[in-house]
Amino acid sequence: MMTLARSIALLGLGAVFGGCAAKQPPPVQHYALGMSRADYRDYTGSKASPCDAEPRWFAEELTAVNGLLARFVKETEQAEDAQAQEHPQHLALLEEGLRTLPPVLKVHENNLRALTTCGFRRTGAFPDLAQRGTALLAEAQGRMALAPRIQAAAALREAQRQWREEGPAREAKARETWCPKPSQVGQPDLYFARQSPEGHTEWLFCDGHVVEKTGDAEPALLSPEGLTKAERRRVQPKKYLDAARAYPTEEMDRQPTAATLQAPAAPGSGSAAGTAN
Repeated sequence: MMTLARSIALLGLGAVFGGCAAKQPPPVQHYALGMSRADYRDYTGSKASPCDAEPRWFAEELTAVNGLLARFVKETEQAEDAQAQEHPQHLALLEEGLRTLPPVLKVHENNLRALTTCGFRRTGAFPDLAQRGTALLAEAQGRMALAPRIQAAAALREAQRQWREEGPAREAKARETWCPKPSQVGQPDLYFARQSPEGHTEWLFCDGHVVEKTGDAEPALLSPEGLTKAERRRVQPKKYLDAARAYPTEEMDRQPTAATLQAPAAPGSGSAAGTAN
């Protein structure tokens, strides 16, 4: 039979080991962002306190996350400057951070806050780690807050680039869709209209005529080269000008803007046709 003394001793050991188990730190979490890596522990999420952790380990965790945030801030500073040499890489890292970094920022914020209650907060590297961590946290959060605006600007630039590059294809498709075969000189079949970002507008007709307008000037009819005298006699400028004026403004081919990217495209945009009789 177990003696009373032995039972008490075993109970005491159990309490000691149970207490040690309760003091075990939360598991290490591994995080990667771009080329940066950091290991850290989520003390608050595990209902633990870093004040009970080995100070050296906690210092290493704070150092690792501070280093990752410093690199993130440095390597996203050109994300907003489309002309910068490293803009694409910086924008890509910012977008990656937007997807994956918020939980890490929250844990780091909680850990820095918990550090202020620890007895070792004023020892070793902890004062510098706390000061640097707080500053980097604010910088990273600020950069993240800018991310949606930076992404929207990048999307707009890409849409405008595509608009410029695909302009000839849109014009050719509209001509194929709306122009009779063969087209007749003097018949103002309007198949395409476009407006440049500078405000220069062109209305294109199947017979090669173009109506042009710049700014507040009156529209003017331009005839294609090589028309015969008989063909010129069939051209009635007023019909072309009237067709241009009647062309729906909302269907004109224009460079995308922030507003148009957020709104659904108008049906038949850039390819409506009209015939004046």
